[in-house]
Amino acid sequence: MNRSVVLDLSKLPPHGLGTASLTWWGTLAFMLIEGTGFALSIVVYLYLMSLAPHWPLDAPPPDLLPGSGLTALLIVSLLPNMLIARWARQQNLAKVRIGLVIMSLLGVAPLFLRVLEFPAMHISWDQNAYGSIVWVMLGLHTTHILTDLVETLVLTCLMFSKHGDNPRRYGDVSDNAMYWNFVVATWLPMYVCLYWIPRL
Repeated sequence: MNRSVVLDLSKLPPHGLGTASLTWWGTLAFMLIEGTGFALSIVVYLYLMSLAPHWPLDAPPPDLLPGSGLTALLIVSLLPNMLIARWARQQNLAKVRIGLVIMSLLGVAPLFLRVLEFPAMHISWDQNAYGSIVWVMLGLHTTHILTDLVETLVLTCLMFSKHGDNPRRYGDVSDNAMYWNFVVATWLPMYVCLYWIPRL
């Protein structure tokens, strides 16, 4: 006689957080793919620099203020971002709502500084290879800031709706916080390349 083994899974939560969530793994894979794009842009920048007789080509080094201000703002944004990830794990709806509003504002603010960064480079995108790679790097990172901002705004709307107190939404908030950490981390080597290597 065959006996079938049955597990009672009724007590398991319907959604997991962190590594127990499929969306967490999807976000991680997404970051690995995009991180490769960032790495390739840095490699192209350094390769072009190695071929040039002087660097930057036909332009002075970029002004430090806009890029340094943006970098400082991104680093400061890590604190509320870490807090919102903790509140999402605790499933604290009131704090998550406040954190999402703060992170929405911190997602908009870098865009104003980024607008100042392009002219601070003192070169247009089509002037030469240096101008092209600089604008590609800034444009690539700007796209990621915009992507996270849109996701944060959507999550903010969801958390203030009737769908807010849902375990799955807390997982989404946690994954979004992880993605913002990625956006900040990828900017730091690009900042060094764009602003400090031309000064060496």
